[in-house]
Amino acid sequence: MIRPLIILPDPLLRLVSKPVERVDDDLRGFADDMLETMYDAPGIGLAAIQVGEPLRMLVIDLSKEDEPNAPHVFINPEIVATGDGISVYEEGCLSIPDYYAEVERPDTVTVKYLDRDGKERVMEAEGLMATCLQHEIDHLNGVLFIDHISKLKRDMVVRKFKKLARDKAPSRMVG
Repeated sequence: MIRPLIILPDPLLRLVSKPVERVDDDLRGFADDMLETMYDAPGIGLAAIQVGEPLRMLVIDLSKEDEPNAPHVFINPEIVATGDGISVYEEGCLSIPDYYAEVERPDTVTVKYLDRDGKERVMEAEGLMATCLQHEIDHLNGVLFIDHISKLKRDMVVRKFKKLARDKAPSRMVG
C-alpha cells in the first residue's frame, strides 16, 4: 500500500522516532508499504516518520532503473563509526520535494541494525549508501538535510514550504 508522504513544514518531521520493540509480520508489512511508497515517489531512501510513523526504521534501494530492485530494511539503525574523510553529495528529500543542496558528510559509516527478520547485522558503507544511511538516520532523530546547509538557505526553503502549505490549506468560510 502506498502511504501519503509527510511534507515540510509538518512538525512530525522534527520528532525523534521510538525504537521498534518487536519485529513481526505487521512490521514486515509496514516495511513493504514503505518500499512501495519509496518506489512510487520515486526515491532511494525513506524513513518511517516520512509516512507518519515515528519508528526507528528505514528502507533504502540504490538499484538503477534497469536493474532488479535490491531493497534494504534497517530496523533500529545506529551509526557506530564514521570515516575520517568527507564526501559531498547533492541531496534531495521526498519530504522536501524539488529542492536539492550539496551536503558534506563522513565518507564512510558503520551501522548496526536489525534486518527484516530481526537478525542483528552490521553494514560498513561508503559512497552513496553511506550518504543515504546518514540522511535517513537523521530523519529518525528529527534532523533534515537542510539542517546541514547555511541558515540563510535553510530559512528560505522553510519559508517557501510554509507558504506552499498555507496556499494548499482549504479556505475557511465564516458563516
